[in-house]
Parts: sequence; C-alpha cells; structure tokens
Amino acid sequence: MSSTPALVPHGGHTDHLGATATAEGVNFAVYSESASAIWVCLFDEQDKEIERFELDMHQDNVHAGLIANIGPGARYGLRADGPYDPDQGYFFDPNKLLVDPYARHLDRVFVRSPRLRLAREDAVDTAELVPKAIVPGGGNDPAQPRKKVPGLYYELNVRGFTMRHPSVQGPLRGTVAGLTTRRVIDHFKHLGVDAVQLMPTAAWIDEGHLPQLGLTNAWGYNPVAYFAVDPRLAPRGPQEMRVMTDAYRKAGISVILDVVYNHTGEGDSQGPILSMMGLDPQTYYRWVEVDGKKQLVNDTGTGNTLRCDHPAVQRLVIESLRYYVEELGASGFRFDLATILGRDPGFNPEAEMLEKIKTDPVLKKAILVAEPWDPGPGGYGLGKFGKEFAEHNDTYRDEVRAFWKGENGKIGALAGKVSGSAEIFDVAGRKPSAGVNMLAVHDGFTLRDLVSYHDKHNEANGEHNRDGHNHNSSWNCGVEGETDDEAINHARKRDVRALLATLFLSRGTPLIQQGDEMYRTQQGNNNAYAQDNEITWVDWENGDGALVDFVGALKSFRKAHPAVSHDHWLTGQDRNGARDVMWLHPDGREMTVADWNDSGASVLGMHLRHKDDEVLVWFNRRVEPVVARLPAGEWAVGIQSDQSFEVAFTEGTATLSPRSVVALVRPKA
Repeated sequence: MSSTPALVPHGGHTDHLGATATAEGVNFAVYSESASAIWVCLFDEQDKEIERFELDMHQDNVHAGLIANIGPGARYGLRADGPYDPDQGYFFDPNKLLVDPYARHLDRVFVRSPRLRLAREDAVDTAELVPKAIVPGGGNDPAQPRKKVPGLYYELNVRGFTMRHPSVQGPLRGTVAGLTTRRVIDHFKHLGVDAVQLMPTAAWIDEGHLPQLGLTNAWGYNPVAYFAVDPRLAPRGPQEMRVMTDAYRKAGISVILDVVYNHTGEGDSQGPILSMMGLDPQTYYRWVEVDGKKQLVNDTGTGNTLRCDHPAVQRLVIESLRYYVEELGASGFRFDLATILGRDPGFNPEAEMLEKIKTDPVLKKAILVAEPWDPGPGGYGLGKFGKEFAEHNDTYRDEVRAFWKGENGKIGALAGKVSGSAEIFDVAGRKPSAGVNMLAVHDGFTLRDLVSYHDKHNEANGEHNRDGHNHNSSWNCGVEGETDDEAINHARKRDVRALLATLFLSRGTPLIQQGDEMYRTQQGNNNAYAQDNEITWVDWENGDGALVDFVGALKSFRKAHPAVSHDHWLTGQDRNGARDVMWLHPDGREMTVADWNDSGASVLGMHLRHKDDEVLVWFNRRVEPVVARLPAGEWAVGIQSDQSFEVAFTEGTATLSPRSVVALVRPKA
C-alpha cells in the first residue's frame, strides 16, 4: 500500500472544522463563504511544501477533504483563491500561505514581513514566513472546572512573571511550564490567590511599527490563531498548558485565560494576510461602506473588529473556549474589550454571542469575567453583562485613587466603592462579587509607580510619550520618579499599603497585578505593551518581602472576617438589634448629610457586622495622626497598613496613623 499522502475523492466531512485525525487519515474542513477554492498544503520537516490538495467537498460554506496516509504531527497550511478587490474587502491570493483558524498547535511564532501584505500582482509565496499548523493527536480526558467565585484574582504576564524568577531556570523561563515550579505555586498560596489570570496566550504577532523600533509585543493582545497557545509560551506544544492547569487545580488555584475576541493581528487593509483575512474577510470582520468602497470597522483601535454577530465567528469563539476548558483545563476567561461580543453596532447585552456563552453547557460552568468597555460607539457597558459574568470595575480604581490622592468631595464615593458599587451591580440578583475591584492592572501604572510619578514616562515605547493614558490620578509624594530621599520612599510605601488595605477591606472581588505585592516598578511606563525586557519582567531578587507578607496577611484577614467579605449588599438596616454597616465620623457619630457633603472630609469609619463578627475600618488620608472616637466596648487592632505606627487606645478613642487604613476587631467571648 502506498504511503504517499492522497486525497480521498469526496471522502471529507464538514462536521468538525480544522484538522481532525481519523482512522482513514486527516479530515480538513474550512469555513469560507467567498472562496472559490481552498487547498491544504503539506510540509516536510525542512519546511518544504511537498503536497497540495484542493478540498473537494462543499456544504453550507464549508470546504472539506480527507487526506489519507497522514496523521497527527503532519504540518500544514492553507491557500485560498477567489476575488481580489481590496476596495470591496477581498484579498484572495493563492501565493499567501494561511493559518487554519482552528489550528491547535503552531510550529513557530508569527513574524512580520512586508511580503505578507504585498498586492496580488506583486506577491511572492509567503510559505517560508508563516507558521505551519501541526495536526493534533488524541485529546486529553475532559477537565472538570469547578465554578467558584474567586476570593483573589492575580493578573500575570507569563513571560514577564517568570523571566527573572530564581527557581525558573533555562528554557523554562518565559513559559507556562515555568509557572509550575514549586516556589512559584508556593508564592501564590502564601498570598492566598484563588485564581491566576494569564494575559493572552493565543498565538500573536507584533504590531506593524514595532520591528523598526527594535521592540516586540510583550502582552499578547494581538492574536492571530485563537486555538493555538503561542509557541513562545508553550514551545513543546499545547500539552504544557494542560500540565500547568492540572498542577494549579491540584493546588486549589483556578487558571483564567485572558482572551481577545475583538480583533486580530491582521490589522487594517494594509496589514499582513495570515489567516481569516485571506480566507473570508467579509465573514470574520465588520465592514462599512464609504463612497462605494468597503472599509474595516475599527471599534477596537487596532485596525479591525471581529464580527461577533456572524454564526461562523460565534462558532469559532464557542469552540475555542470549549477547547481551552475541556482540553487544556482552563477554569474560566477574562474577555478583553468584551462589549465587542455584543456589538450591534452599539452594545447589546442580550446579543446572541453573549447568550451563547452564557448558556453553553460547558462554558456556563466556567468563570466568566468581562472587561466591559471598548473604544467604539456605545462601548461602555459596565454593569450590563448579567449575573453570569463578573466585570472589571474601573470606577473602583478611579474613585479609590482619587480619594487617596486627596481630591475634594470623595468621601461618599469611597464609601460607595468599598461597599461594593451597589449603584452599578445591585440589579437582577447580582452580588457584590460581580464587581472585580482593582487599583492597577497591566494597562497603566504599577502601584509603586502610581505613588512615584505624577506623569507617565513612556519614552521607551518609541512614540515620543504620546501613547498611554494621560489621566492616571497618580501622585509622586514630592519628587518625580526614583529617589534616595528616605522620607519620600517611606511615604510612598505607606501609601501603597493603604491602597492595598483599602482593596482587601472592600466588598467585591479583589484583583492585583503581578509584582504589585512586592513593590514592582516599570520606571513610570504606563503602557509597557512593547517592553519584553526588564521594564516588565518582575524583579524577584529585589522584591519587598515585607510587603508580600502584608498582602498575604490582608487576604487572611479578609477570609477570616465575614463582616468584611460576606457576599451580600450592605443595607444599614437594623436586623435583630444589629446593623450590617454604620458610617462613622471621627468624632464617633454617624455620618450626617452635612458630613457627606463636606468637600474636605478625609477620614471615614466603616463599622461592619455579620452575625458575631464585628470589624471597624478607619480610612485616614490626612498627613497627620487622627484621634477617632470608637463605639462603646473593647476593640483591638486586627490589621493596619502602617505597621510602624502603634495605634493608641485611650478612653474610648484610637489614634490613627497618618495616611493609613486600620481595621479594628471586637474580641469574641
């Protein structure tokens, strides 16, 4: 019997998209409404194209074919033919080798080249420039994620987190395998992390302007192949991801993947032709007609927008999400620019794409988190994603920063944020945990830089400091940037501790970003997406161990005190002789309307009760100590942000340290 690959005439099936190994060979199926022909190209280990087969089965816009005498491990790419008319949104060119949108495993990373975007009449074969997909073998036993509300999210970038970790050596650095070392997992357990949130892992490509600047994309928010883990992160294949998620599940930690179903790295009409743009751009991307010509909609600010209201795109999204859950063991997802999922062309919270995610029998068991905004029209959707989703709460970040910065009139906003942002989330049966509270995430200052820089310093990005947010609600404690002034450095660390204490003593679900627990700096860069270097790599050797311990203590305190963490809305109403919250003025009385309206108010007490647990939290942003009168009875310090200051109790009062948070507890009988 011949072992030469051969197309089985009309032997293909259209049930499963992508490459599926069978007893007869490998079945290939590709969706395209406008391609006139699609070929599967096979490559040998020297990257030479050895065979090319046109898919001969066409049904419901799926091109399919069965190739005999090949199996798992075979390397392949696609070519497609059809109209070439860029003004009407068609870019078909058989010279362009294309990556299967359903590829599970790629043999190399994506690299930019001008040849990837040459016009058809000038085109040369791009096969040598494009990663080859590898036919997958048998799958893993399906993972069984247990949906639980995380008590603490930890956002990390795989490369940045592991590149300088002392226990991650050699080729493991910068990979998901590097996350499986015992000391890395022990760090998360020490902090009390319930879920690690990995920044994008799907295979991505650099933005067009970066190579000439000598920079590369460090974050991964520019995906091309949604199913494939980027070879930089999993050089030995997607199984590395499953090994990692299994290890974390055993440690009691969920793994959440940051997914980017809003655009791809193919960019605008001048971008590289790598996959969907060469297979079926009208299906996969949103377009608008202007003066008789079609233009890509750019609701993401990245050149294109995924067409999430099309059934083929919805299938791609659902099936890739299910793959990550069932095959690679993910426990959930954080959806980048999630309002694109409901683009209609504004935001429709009842859009079909969102409903499919919420009701899918596999995905409804997963943790679902939305970044509830995008740059497009009607793109701010905070609070609109329904009870199935948690949502990143940027209002928490903004208002808590504003309070500690010293802005006037923020005492009421602080109370609203630390009690769970009820004005946003207390609807339709949602709980405070629906709000993911953060002070700093990847796109912005680190906590250390937040209190060390008044302005951003993004010069290293090569855009003359024009990129990144200008409104950061940051402060520098008297000197811009790093300093040897001990008093300023003490003030900065004191402020970071107060911010972290505020976060952990708030209703809602706390999130911290990598390194903030050890006082990490990015040298004032608030948009370090292109800095795959020491700017974004966590400096483990010089981390602040005392701050790490403090964060772990905050999580332990939160967990031990349901008065702080219980997932219910505070009402202030008297129930069985007790109220779940009272807001106190430092002179001991309950806050009055006049107190709330005092624009200079800088001290607030939050008296919490849940059953027999009683906690009194004081927030003091003044630069001097404050004497606060306490409710009658005995109190003791539970946890305080400024551990260099001893809280003095005298005749029913407590002296609070400057710029601090103190949680007092009522000793139990």
